[in-house]
Amino acid sequence: MRKELIHLPVFERSDPFGNYDAQKGEEVVTICRQPAAAAKLERVRHRGLCLLLSLPLVGLLAGCVGTTQQASSAQQPSSAQRPPTVRAQCRSGVTAVGSAKVTVAAVVRGKALAYRKPARRAFARFDRLNQNGFPTVFRVLGATRTRDCRQRWYRVQLPLKPNGVTGFVRARAVQVERVRTRLVVDISERRLTFFRSGKRVLRTTVAVGSSATPTPTGHYYVNQRLIPADTSGPFGPGAIGVSAFSTVLTGWAQGGPIAIHGTNEPWSIGHAVSNGCIRVRNSVQKRLFAAVPAGTPVLIRR
Repeated sequence: MRKELIHLPVFERSDPFGNYDAQKGEEVVTICRQPAAAAKLERVRHRGLCLLLSLPLVGLLAGCVGTTQQASSAQQPSSAQRPPTVRAQCRSGVTAVGSAKVTVAAVVRGKALAYRKPARRAFARFDRLNQNGFPTVFRVLGATRTRDCRQRWYRVQLPLKPNGVTGFVRARAVQVERVRTRLVVDISERRLTFFRSGKRVLRTTVAVGSSATPTPTGHYYVNQRLIPADTSGPFGPGAIGVSAFSTVLTGWAQGGPIAIHGTNEPWSIGHAVSNGCIRVRNSVQKRLFAAVPAGTPVLIRR
């Protein structure tokens, strides 16, 4: 498959993922991405993802198949005998979405506006692809339904500063999917734990930010997945972008985003030496990159 290269310039001894290679000085960091036309929803999906359906409705329809067939062969009741139509009713307002085992991700269809409150003035706009050519993804925190149970708005976490900012997007502007994976990073223990469906799959030692450039703590999510052109470089075989930004390196490229990536300095694993990113061994990064889809929740704690 044809690929094109996107060049992300290094500003103020920085690179787009919060690390700096002293041997490269001010040279351009090259990251490989798919062409915009090829970055479809299927590229965000993981083998474990499935389209979010209204399961109560699906179950109701499946249970009515036999009843419908039997009614067709029997005498139809008169209009006076037919039971009244029962319409579903829901409590209007924001309902929390997700659990400890399953969360929900929203992928922008064409463009999406983010609002502080539904239908008020928009404060951010997102295109189908982000500045790195990866489909724009949000983490869904809640859903706003009407009394007829239609979902009109989603409350989502956004990949913006300040860290953890949330907003509302229209339901029709995104496509939602289930995510069964989760990452937990413990800074004090310098450990990363990967969960699938609530069960621990992997636990590994990591490098974290130094005292001068700490790794930001909080609740985030995976918002992009990038493959470096040079897989033997400072990012290793891949970078899993997180919706967090450095709180001290504000002048860096793209605002100083945080990522979980490999490294060409394996000696750094287990130490607080990075500029905020989380480094893992390259062999571990290959496993994570293959198993962690966009939308995966990421908890970074001390």
